[in-house]
Amino acid sequence: MFTQPDRTGFLPLAQLSVLVGRLMALGYQCLGPTVENGAIVMRELSSPDGLPRGLQAEQAAGHYRLTQDPHHRYFAWANGPQAIKPLTFAPQESLWEVRRNAAGTLQFEAVLPDAPALAIIGVRACDLAALALQDAHFLREGRRDAQYARRREQLFLVAVQCAEPAATCFCASTGDGPTPTAGYDLALSELADGFVAAAGSDKGRAVLAALNLAPATSQQIEAARQQGVAAAAAQTRRLPGRLSPSGDNLRDALMSRLEHPRWDAVAARCLACGNCTAVCPTCFCHAEADAPALDGQSSRHERMWDSCFGEAHGHLHGFNVRPDIRSRYRQWLTHKLAGWHNQFGRSGCVGCGRCIAWCPVGIDLTEETTALIEGGQP
Repeated sequence: MFTQPDRTGFLPLAQLSVLVGRLMALGYQCLGPTVENGAIVMRELSSPDGLPRGLQAEQAAGHYRLTQDPHHRYFAWANGPQAIKPLTFAPQESLWEVRRNAAGTLQFEAVLPDAPALAIIGVRACDLAALALQDAHFLREGRRDAQYARRREQLFLVAVQCAEPAATCFCASTGDGPTPTAGYDLALSELADGFVAAAGSDKGRAVLAALNLAPATSQQIEAARQQGVAAAAAQTRRLPGRLSPSGDNLRDALMSRLEHPRWDAVAARCLACGNCTAVCPTCFCHAEADAPALDGQSSRHERMWDSCFGEAHGHLHGFNVRPDIRSRYRQWLTHKLAGWHNQFGRSGCVGCGRCIAWCPVGIDLTEETTALIEGGQP
């Protein structure tokens, strides 16, 4: 992001609203950080100067509290419970509809969502990595998901560097942050007096050019780089071991410990509530159901988020392949950190730490994985 000074500009703090206004003028519905129910979530901004300042989020295992940033910055918070996922893979939606015509014949029709152009301001590097994984699943050749694709193509992503990682963050150990490197339209790195701004797409370059910014100086670019280095060094959690580029060693180590007693220990704490899968930016499990109209003349086939922690998720032809919490937690962890290598060539974890903060009993994925891997064979 910060290696080509001729392609970066410097956006003064007072002109951040000019960027938002430009996106609004282009027809984008701008989403930015908003406080709702005690957490930072992405909601529509009512005006170009609607971005809040001075927010931080104190996070630990089973703990999330908003605090004040003493430096009054715009993006000093690490993340909230929601990533990009709800904006592309809807929590509940209709896929197709069937109606009975006057002759009694059934007619089927796809249901495609209304998808406004969205500009998301404040996207984190971990969430860009998660979006790339969602793309690999929903946009794969021959299995393109029409609903996801329609929403995805309407996004304009304004990424920001995480200068203040939460205690639950470990994106540095997964290679996914804290500085955005790919997948964005614009990327901002917040300094005391403004933002180093870089474009990552043709759309982003057009917006950046329209702002007519002064080039970022070499000192500003270096300050942004050093800020990212410091943020990575500040992270205390990590996935265990020295991972190979493919992650094969972590995959193989986990799959060789399927009967480790640690699975029983974590199952004794886990509530199987599914919070971890709901806040995870890469989980894509879903269920489908039909919703018939009361008059019997039509029905909609609906998709909704599901979780591998739910009892019904493991039902197959009269028996349950995962009848207890032990097997469900094991399925989640081994699929996320091991099975995804076979499917997508990398781990399904991007180090955002949401599953740690939003677990009611404070189960820590990095702690559990370390106990399984570094504790050796039982």
